[in-house]
Amino acid sequence: MRDFFTMENIRPQTRKLTFSALIAAAYFVIMFATQGFAFGPYQIRLATAIYALSYPFPFLILPLGLANSLSNMLGGFGMLDIAGGFLVGIVTAGLVALVRKTGLPKVFVIPPIILAPGLIVPLWLSPLTGYPYWALVASISIGQTVPAILGYILIQALSKRKVAGQ
Repeated sequence: MRDFFTMENIRPQTRKLTFSALIAAAYFVIMFATQGFAFGPYQIRLATAIYALSYPFPFLILPLGLANSLSNMLGGFGMLDIAGGFLVGIVTAGLVALVRKTGLPKVFVIPPIILAPGLIVPLWLSPLTGYPYWALVASISIGQTVPAILGYILIQALSKRKVAGQ
């Protein structure tokens, strides 16, 4: 007799929803634990390495946007930053998923994780902080380099394990 609580008995949509919630929660927890430097001048947001998971799991695009939006509540820049975080999360995760869809090598997940936040976030942070747009582009992009490389390493490790979606 088969056990009722095996993964085979859980509907695919339920699995995706559960996995999405876990990833979004992980993103928020990492942001909470690292907020001391995630909201600093270089915004080293280790949680954004998780954007790379939209390469094997494109259904994570929306949950990652929501996770970024929620985590921006920790930053103190208000609704503009919260809404902007949603946009940046969707654009970044969407570009990462597009890397796979177009058949580009996995290493090409690095530029979207650096450049999407680096170019978009300063659009509202510059007026809010008074810092020049290009100075913020440089500092945010520098800060995104570490998470981008970590994201690449993450999907490389997952592809060696042959996870679903690979």
